[in-house]
Amino acid sequence: MNPAIYHVLHILGILMLFMGYGALIANSLSGANAKNVRILAASTSGIGLLLMLVAGFGLIARLYGNEFEIWMWAKFGVWLLFGVLIVAIKRQPKLGYFYWLLSLLLGLLSAWMVYFKPFL
Repeated sequence: MNPAIYHVLHILGILMLFMGYGALIANSLSGANAKNVRILAASTSGIGLLLMLVAGFGLIARLYGNEFEIWMWAKFGVWLLFGVLIVAIKRQPKLGYFYWLLSLLLGLLSAWMVYFKPFL
């Protein structure tokens, strides 16, 4: 498959992740705790995480021939942190502002690793 398709799917996953987490955090900070919002936001972010994972590994296969570099493992670690973040948002909704900032910083760290490829 064309690597550009994997890029687009990866970006779609990123958009879905941040859209879902933004809705989850906003829902928890508002105090409304609407069940339909939680379900939509959690499923959107979950599908986004899955798309990011599949497309990311597809990019690694196409662009790097399945050769893993350290920055790729670090990005996978960030992906795992994003996966854990949904549980933290649900269990401690009062820390919504912290989770908002943390998700932004994790996204920034992930983008930095892609463009600057540290640990080479």
